[in-house]
Amino acid sequence: MALALSVTGSLGYSFAPQHVLTTATTSVASGSRGDSDGEREDSAAARARQQLEALLNKTMRIRMTDGRTLVGCFLCTDRDCNVILGSAQEFLKPSDSFSAGEPRVLGLAMVPGHHIVSIEVQRENLTGPPYL
Repeated sequence: MALALSVTGSLGYSFAPQHVLTTATTSVASGSRGDSDGEREDSAAARARQQLEALLNKTMRIRMTDGRTLVGCFLCTDRDCNVILGSAQEFLKPSDSFSAGEPRVLGLAMVPGHHIVSIEVQRENLTGPPYL
């Protein structure tokens, strides 16, 4: 399972971990030129990679299957859709008796891809809602 990234107009990015994204390849066969399938797949993978690279060091909010929410700085991901957040804070689901709206500071956190329900990226400008 890989992380599928789609650009939603000019609003920002939307993630769906259930869909598969073609992984970027580092080598192109020397015989593939022109309009071959290999070249189109490589260009799609390159575009997806550029979109993910554009999200580096952006603040993200990740909702997990158990109801917790993590907010932190996006540092990296892998082909298994695991995400590393820096300066992460954990917010428990509202029904927990200990939540009381106070976040728990985690620091560096690895979120397993199979536990991710949704990912939201914080907007750059301050005029709209804080997350997309």
